[in-house]
Order: sequence, then C-alpha cells, then structure tokens
Amino acid sequence: MTENARTEIALVTGTSSGMGMHAAVQLARRGVQVVATMRDTSRSDRLRAAADATGVELEIRALDVVEREAARRAVSEIIADHGRIDVLVNNAGQGGVGTAEQLTMEQIEAQLAVNYLAPVHLTKLVLPGMRERGHGHILTVTSVGGTVGQPFADAYCGAKFAVEGFMQSLAGVAERFGVHVGVIEPAAVASDFVQNAVRPADVGAYGPLFDAYLSRTAGAFANAQSAADAGAAIAAAALAEEFRFRWQSSDAATAFAGMSLADTDGSRVRSFTAGWIATDRPA
Repeated sequence: MTENARTEIALVTGTSSGMGMHAAVQLARRGVQVVATMRDTSRSDRLRAAADATGVELEIRALDVVEREAARRAVSEIIADHGRIDVLVNNAGQGGVGTAEQLTMEQIEAQLAVNYLAPVHLTKLVLPGMRERGHGHILTVTSVGGTVGQPFADAYCGAKFAVEGFMQSLAGVAERFGVHVGVIEPAAVASDFVQNAVRPADVGAYGPLFDAYLSRTAGAFANAQSAADAGAAIAAAALAEEFRFRWQSSDAATAFAGMSLADTDGSRVRSFTAGWIATDRPA
C-alpha cells in the first residue's frame, strides 16, 4: 500500500478463468479493490465462486480488450467511480498455434491485437494518471514465449516478444515518475488457454512435425503449474514495492526464460527446441 495505506484500485483483464481469475482473487485477498474484467460477464460464475470461497469481494465488468473505444470507456468509468487506477494487470491473452506458412495475415494480426496492442493501449490509458500521482504498477502477463521463440508459435511468440520490448523500453522512463512497469512470464499453466488457442485448419507438409510438437506440449501441460499458483505469483508481482522489470511465475519458468536471456548467439534455444519437433523419437 502507498500514500497513507489507502486502498489500491486495480484493473485486471481476462479474469473469467485460469490465472487471471486467481490473480484477481488474490489481489482482493491482499486488500486491493479489484475491478475484474472479461469479454462476457455471463462467464463470471467461476470467478464469483472463487471470490466467495476466499471470502473476498470484487467488481466484475465487461471489457473486450481489443475494442479500443470500450477500453477507453471502461478506464474512464473506473476512474469516475473510484477516483483513480493504481494497478493495471494486463492478463487477457490468446494462444495461437501454427507456423508462418500455415497462418493467415488475419490470424497474425489477431495475435498482435490481443497480446500486444491491447495491453499497450490500456497502458497508455492508465499511465497519465499514474504519472501525475507519482505512483502506479503496470504488470503485463506475457509468457516464457516472450523470451524463447518456440516451434509452431510464430505469431504468438512474436506478439509476446513485441509487448516485452515495448514494456521494457517504457519501464525506465516510467520509473522516473514512480510508476513500476513490468512483465511476468509463466511457463505452462493448467488452464483453458490451450483449448482456446487458435490452430491451423490444414497442417499440410508440416504434419509429422506438428504432431511431434503437440505430443511434447501435451506432456508439458500435464505437469503444468496450477493456475492458482500462477495467479498468486501475478498478484505478488503486481504489488511488489521492489522494482523489477521481469518476473516469472515459477522456478521452471525462470530456468526456461533464463536460457534465452543468456543465449547471446541463439544456438542454445535452437538446440533445445529442436527436440520438440523431432520425428524420430522412440515409441
């Protein structure tokens, strides 16, 4: 808490399920007044149940983050109702599977719209007020796919790399005004994320490689971090007084992201991910 221990006001996107839902509940549990948003509030049952089970209250509002006028209106209404936004958690995102040849430009643009342009726009909307007050936290949920390019994740990783670059560039300037800008990079998290990922209709010549990738991915998600644990990590990072730009949600995510961040010539990542699409694995 800051400024005489006042109640912080947080806007969290993508809270209908998964780590976004748990992050919203954990922020409320820490005494934050949470405005939890989702595209379709008819899907709020799980969030309401999680809040009730934890004994916290939060507001639920509709917001499709790719609709810029809706985002502008939502931010304006929250500020009108609560006076300010102290914490922004850009959690809403979408997975996408497919390599360049399989993807349409519309699919690539859709990944950029959700995973890059939407958090950038919301950041722009809340930043003036935070800067003027000399206080604020902006945390964007990216992915280890924001540091490690992965097979059949061209558009997804591209968008996550982009948003990390944007936020890292902004962070040093915003910090001079008391605004903490950071990213948190989960690895595999048990949620609806994979089921909701966009996939190519026809894998064509990439079939064996794609099957190998899906097999490896299924194994990773079978041992995934729980959405509750990831949500708790997001809440902790969003409220941290210690300034760090980059966070991870688990030790596994830290190890995976660190592989790329120390890979100055790119060979380590290329060698590591080559096995994900190997077609000569033993049965």
